[in-house]
Amino acid sequence: MSAVTDKALKHQKLATLTLIVLSTTLCLCGSVQADEYLQIPGLMDIRTDYSDGAHSVEQIIELAEKRGFPVLFLNDHDRKVLEYGIRPFQHIFRKRVEQPSINKNGPENYLNMIRTASEMHPEMILIAGAESAPFYYWRGRYFKKNLTVCDWEKHLIIIDLEKPEDYKELPILHNGLSVRYLSSNISAGLFLLLIPLSAGIFLATRKRILRYAGIAISILSLLLIINAHPFKSSPFDQYHGCQGSSPYQVLIDYVNSREGMVFWNHPETKSGQGKIDFVYKDTLPYPQLLRETANYTGFAALYGESVTITEPGNVWDKVLMEYCSGYRKRPAWGISSADFHREGAAGEKLGNFPTLFLVEEKTKEAVLGALRKGRMYAYRGDVALPRLVLEEFSIIDSKTLHKGIMGEELILKGLPEVHIHISESKPEDGNEVTVRLIRSGNLLKIFSGKVPLAIHFKDEYSEPGKKTYYRLDVKDKKGRIIVSNPIFIKYLSSE
Repeated sequence: MSAVTDKALKHQKLATLTLIVLSTTLCLCGSVQADEYLQIPGLMDIRTDYSDGAHSVEQIIELAEKRGFPVLFLNDHDRKVLEYGIRPFQHIFRKRVEQPSINKNGPENYLNMIRTASEMHPEMILIAGAESAPFYYWRGRYFKKNLTVCDWEKHLIIIDLEKPEDYKELPILHNGLSVRYLSSNISAGLFLLLIPLSAGIFLATRKRILRYAGIAISILSLLLIINAHPFKSSPFDQYHGCQGSSPYQVLIDYVNSREGMVFWNHPETKSGQGKIDFVYKDTLPYPQLLRETANYTGFAALYGESVTITEPGNVWDKVLMEYCSGYRKRPAWGISSADFHREGAAGEKLGNFPTLFLVEEKTKEAVLGALRKGRMYAYRGDVALPRLVLEEFSIIDSKTLHKGIMGEELILKGLPEVHIHISESKPEDGNEVTVRLIRSGNLLKIFSGKVPLAIHFKDEYSEPGKKTYYRLDVKDKKGRIIVSNPIFIKYLSSE
């Protein structure tokens, strides 16, 4: 009897030990993000000398390699044109100022340039795209010397369009002839012009004064018809005032149909006012467009100006809460936008605004996949300083030990446990950071401490059946900033 009891006790101890080891393994697997993903730093919104950048793609690659950035998103301007005409022949008798761009110099050449550079530098990941300003409108009068171009600097970043026709057919002003918007551009007035044209042709067959009158009427009618032609690249023009969010939504929908991605760029910029060439410019900050448009991939959460829309409860949180409530089909991801034109311009250097991608392997497909899924975080900091590193940001279900990371949705049975780990690319003594944890648009908790800093926080919040999210930002006294993307959670219904 004693032997049987001892044997049972041994089996029980072995089973207990096995459960402890298994539980410990699950906890470790659920909290070590660095073991699962590589962090690849990439630079987005880079301009080359193909449009208005100062450096060739080769020079940019050389500089990026030296500074440790293996991913470059090249976003030259798709088409950069200002055109103003005298009514009623504004599309015929006009002044046009066009700067170098992808479509001016040829999208085939642009894509070949990037393809060739990729072959010459296989260690680099080069991703083609464009910066787009699809619409602007005029205010004031040229002869009154108060002519103002409005909304010319409401910019979107287009990512991963790799066919020349994708650029040629962009629904932006002045992008060539197109039949895409033929039905919307044909007006009743165009058909009405056929009446005086027919009358003019008829009178031109008569004699003397009727003949001259007929020729004049025919020429005038023909000019008006040409001026009103419907074969335009956009359903809008620059002479009918502000069109709200519609021109931008048209572009977003087009890029989505070509399986590309769209990001709102520098939505709070203060640089949209001043004077260029023969006109004044007036583009006010446009954070509201993040709420007025849908199905874009994300927005610039960090760039070379102060940003407020990422503050708790501001525009980004409102967009994310609309997604959680089912009002939006997709969330909006935050990126860092370099807006790079020239090394040293405005005191900025290549590498001050990287986006860190969490990938399983260093490939173009993996980077694009991370970008689509929100598996990345935005960063701002002097490239000469060690970089703050978000080693881990995860939510773990306290019951199942399942884990969710940035861009993912975690179904919870227990309470959420937040795991954060911040380090430096080159450890230094004494650097202190402040971490703000945000839940559902509300500032939940502020942590501070010296790096490396590990935070484990169990949130006692639970609301069965509801979807919400956590996100965070990190700042220090050296101006280094991290903005994470959200982790969504959904509590199981209590039913």
